[in-house]
Amino acid sequence: MSILTAKETAKSEADLVEIIRGAGPFVIEGGGTRRIGLAEGENLSTRGLNGVTLYEPGTLTLVAQAGTPLHEIDALLASERQRLAFDVPDLRRLLGCEGESTLGGVVATNASGPRRVAVGACRDFCLGVRFIDGRGEVVKNGGRVMKNVTGLDLVKLMAGSQGTLGVMTEVSLKVQPLPETVVTLAVPGCDAAEAIAILSRMLGQPYDLTGAAWQNGEVLLRLEGFETSLRYRVERLKALLRRDGVEHWGAEICDPIWRGIRDVTVLHDRPGDVWSVSVKPSEAVRVLEAVQPEDVIFDWGGNRLWLLTKAGTDVRAKLTSGHATLVRASGETKRRLGVFPPKSPTIERISAGLRQQFDPEGKFNRGMR
Repeated sequence: MSILTAKETAKSEADLVEIIRGAGPFVIEGGGTRRIGLAEGENLSTRGLNGVTLYEPGTLTLVAQAGTPLHEIDALLASERQRLAFDVPDLRRLLGCEGESTLGGVVATNASGPRRVAVGACRDFCLGVRFIDGRGEVVKNGGRVMKNVTGLDLVKLMAGSQGTLGVMTEVSLKVQPLPETVVTLAVPGCDAAEAIAILSRMLGQPYDLTGAAWQNGEVLLRLEGFETSLRYRVERLKALLRRDGVEHWGAEICDPIWRGIRDVTVLHDRPGDVWSVSVKPSEAVRVLEAVQPEDVIFDWGGNRLWLLTKAGTDVRAKLTSGHATLVRASGETKRRLGVFPPKSPTIERISAGLRQQFDPEGKFNRGMR
């Protein structure tokens, strides 16, 4: 009997088990559109594991194999006026890559866009997962509805693990109805300090913003829901803003703008490195003063900063708090600075223990950094 290798496309979970037991190390790959870290090994693709295995619109539940293209899931959900709530970023243009994003890659990177400020991250909508560990054993955790998620919450552990603990084969998710109406308020002529003040004040109001960002000197505030409710909330926010020149946009205008925030469009095709920096909003202005970036976007109310810097800039050396991920740079810069934030000794011990438990031979995304 022939033994499958990573060079062959796995068509099933059983194929992946055979490949993993037979060799290694592997670099796990879905659509090849989200990996920013450096890893060693032979590419192991999950694209052959494709398809939605369960969709129940009435219970807002979807189960799909890890290699299912994201656009297929989006189209299926849209046919029932539903969506993935966490606003998945499309970073292909930013990273200069092609391919089709897959569900496994979305979960493995915990990919989450502007709506995270209101509803949470990708991991908060993950109900269950099947994955293969480094021993070639299939692990199943969680369920298909929220009340069935008991025991160790491994699906939350796998979300954001960057493929270092196992190869996901199936994920179950909670989805969300599409809103009736979308409105964005735009406040022009704001510098960084004014933007942080406005974003913090507006997010402290009881009006359920689903987007709070700043780019090109303009604060953007998104609201979603029923039209009658939105009319009231828009008027209340305008009154609280107490500024002239506040614009009010409907979905036709604001949807492309929020896709631009989500996908970091203003930094596309521009020379330099791109960093994602997570800080307290109160520290955002100090970060800009220290780093002096070429351009910046505030997302999540100023909790995430997208920075365009000169090539080779060590942003972490200029931070006194928060953490920074090097999203786009040359291979040499990534090797020198590292892609992901350094871990504290305590977190490093926990991470090493988890890797020993799930991947004792270091078969998956070895050296991911």
